Amino acid sequence: MNPYLDIKEEVKAALAEGKPVVALESTILSHGMPYPENVDFAHRVEKLVRDEGAVPATCAIVGGRLKVGLEEQELQLMCEAKDVGKVSRRDVPVYCALGKNGATTVASTMILAAMAGIRVFATGGIGGVHRGGEDSMDISADLQELAHTPVTVVCAGAKQILDIGRTLEYLETMGVPVIGHNTDDFPAFYCRKSGFGVDYNAKTEAEIAKIIKAQRDLGFSGGILVGNPVPEEYGLDNAYMEGIIDVALKAADEAGVHGKNITPFLLAKVKELTGGESFETNVMLALNNARCASRIAVALEKL
Repeated sequence: MNPYLDIKEEVKAALAEGKPVVALESTILSHGMPYPENVDFAHRVEKLVRDEGAVPATCAIVGGRLKVGLEEQELQLMCEAKDVGKVSRRDVPVYCALGKNGATTVASTMILAAMAGIRVFATGGIGGVHRGGEDSMDISADLQELAHTPVTVVCAGAKQILDIGRTLEYLETMGVPVIGHNTDDFPAFYCRKSGFGVDYNAKTEAEIAKIIKAQRDLGFSGGILVGNPVPEEYGLDNAYMEGIIDVALKAADEAGVHGKNITPFLLAKVKELTGGESFETNVMLALNNARCASRIAVALEKL
């Protein structure tokens, strides 16, 4: 057991008994949604995981402790987001050493999940190669984590603010399997299709569980990325969103926003420009991913 790691008793018991567990991130709470709407979402997503027969394990750093599963007051802390940083792999030692509070990204949530022995993680969308990344080298640590950490990440694709084509090329180079959940087209977060293909179209969650088991049995390191499209009734038009994102990118450039602050800035700007429509889509795709991840986790335990 890592000396900095605290696993919630409910999660610890489930892992010990071989019950399915699904990791959830906290950056979506602290930096992806406004308060108090994020509190409602946090409760909804954990309830959904339980209703599907799995145990939720929301991850975060609280007072320098790596938390896998949050108590109610810790969940509130993440949602209020006062002095809560956005923590990726490089930040974890600093936050542990200095006793800080941090919301975990895809990369750092994968790290905590792997430490605890959790194999499936649901998020909204992964980070990736940013537009212009061939010059700026702005590439999310999420991609390297997927290459090296044995956790399956269920997402609604890469955020459309990114260069999705280059993101998928990077994942291919790093040997990360990109599986579509009942889709041939890699989803683009708000939109069901990006125009780029997946490596394999798995028709059911049980089929995805078999792929995860085979990867582990083969002794392969690294994770698997599952692209799970937003439900059709909540998906937004691709051309419409491209126009919105172009405006948001220009605003970020004019404001001089870059690095880890760029994604929260762009998502907030997109929400503003769509009159809140993108926020509802964000909530529904994240819940849909948690449902898919829970069914994968249940099927994986049966194997």
